[in-house]
Amino acid sequence: MKSFDPSIAFPRSGDELTVLLKNVVTSPFIEVGDFTYYHDFEDARAFERKNVLYHYPYVNHDRLRIGRYCSIASGASFLFNGGNHKSAAFANFPFAIFPELFEHELPVQSGWDNKGDIVIGNDVWIGYQALVMAGVTIGDGARIGSRAIVTRDVAPYAVVAGSPAREVKRRFPQEVIAKLQKLAWWNWESENVRAHLEVLTNADLRALDALLEA
Repeated sequence: MKSFDPSIAFPRSGDELTVLLKNVVTSPFIEVGDFTYYHDFEDARAFERKNVLYHYPYVNHDRLRIGRYCSIASGASFLFNGGNHKSAAFANFPFAIFPELFEHELPVQSGWDNKGDIVIGNDVWIGYQALVMAGVTIGDGARIGSRAIVTRDVAPYAVVAGSPAREVKRRFPQEVIAKLQKLAWWNWESENVRAHLEVLTNADLRALDALLEA
């Protein structure tokens, strides 16, 4: 079987609505792992412009970090610190970003709260039009429900949904989650992943244990 080329933009023949994100983003402040893909009903290549919102990294030094083998549905967005008007101030209005209007020398970054990077683990599924807020970390193997608004960290292999997003359940018992995290298959060479697809695409615990012992 011919090895797949991970450097191409479109991983599916005849489908230009699904892209491997690593190969279409250009910002040095957006890091995407191998095989992570994004689907859009219009132009998936516009992810960086349409889905990464209020991201002013040269001011805030914030980053979007997405791991390997993530699945991101159409309209899923990442709202950065530039969209967080300062909450502790008496005024909601961001005077700091209008120095010409109000003739001041306030630092522009003082107009909002900086909660840090957005970090997405490996093998995370993010549903249609979900919104992930600045400062959030999503653990490996988690699932984010459609139109969820994620305002707090999500544990590995948790399922969250709603606005604000709440944990609905864990995908597997904790002992199985620990085994999956130990396995960390997303760090394997792609040929090794392909060789063990039967195990990865099912939920046979005996097969998982055998893989760990191999």
